[in-house]
Amino acid sequence: MATKAQQAADEALTAAPALSQPAPQIHMTLQGKGGVGKSMVSSLLAQYITASGRPVTCIDTDPVNDTLSGYAALKVRRLDLLQGNQINTRNFDAMIELLVSENASVVVDNGAASFLPLTSYMLENGVADLLAASGRQLVVHTVVTGGQAIMDTLTGFDQLARQLPESAQMVVWLNEYFGDILAEGKSFQEMKTYQINKHRVKGLVRIKRYTGETFGKDMEMMLDRKLTFDEAVSSPDFGLMAKQRLTMMKRDIFNQIALVV
Repeated sequence: MATKAQQAADEALTAAPALSQPAPQIHMTLQGKGGVGKSMVSSLLAQYITASGRPVTCIDTDPVNDTLSGYAALKVRRLDLLQGNQINTRNFDAMIELLVSENASVVVDNGAASFLPLTSYMLENGVADLLAASGRQLVVHTVVTGGQAIMDTLTGFDQLARQLPESAQMVVWLNEYFGDILAEGKSFQEMKTYQINKHRVKGLVRIKRYTGETFGKDMEMMLDRKLTFDEAVSSPDFGLMAKQRLTMMKRDIFNQIALVV
């Protein structure tokens, strides 16, 4: 018997409206290394989609750090996908049916602890192809960061690029917060890992390493309080120049997202 998700996919294929708007995208933030900014990426994506005038649904599946859920303005849904070290198939199936039926773009924030079981389960069940058949485009966002985690995040990027089917798109976020993204004097675009997999990458978004006492402090305060850019700029806790710097950061990041989403 066909599942609800498969039935929705079949209906989407037969409907074929001539002048319909582009179908909502499914954005999943995946990276096997923890603490590299996945939830920040998810929040920025959700904010950009909202600012573009499109509806968005946010889902937090991180079993350890429910950081995205802390953003009250994003009205995040909490969903536990792990049962011990295994995927909770009932909750996973429920999430996929939600992704197929939701009349909005969806941002899914996933934790490092569930990275391997979730990606394995997605591949085994052909999730990217199912979403494509339902008219949804799966866009996987992964983070590469500087500092001590650079090799771990490069490995995570490489695994995703090699394993994801062609029906899924990839966006790489270069998070310079922990340091410059350099290995043996080479930038990310010059690294062998990127050169091998660049045909899978739709685009790059660079989160600059802002000056610590000005831009960096403003961003840190906003992230610590789980505020969106709009909330921070409207808050009396941020001074005039801090609001100006946050507005500049928002413009820079949103302009980059516009090229890949």
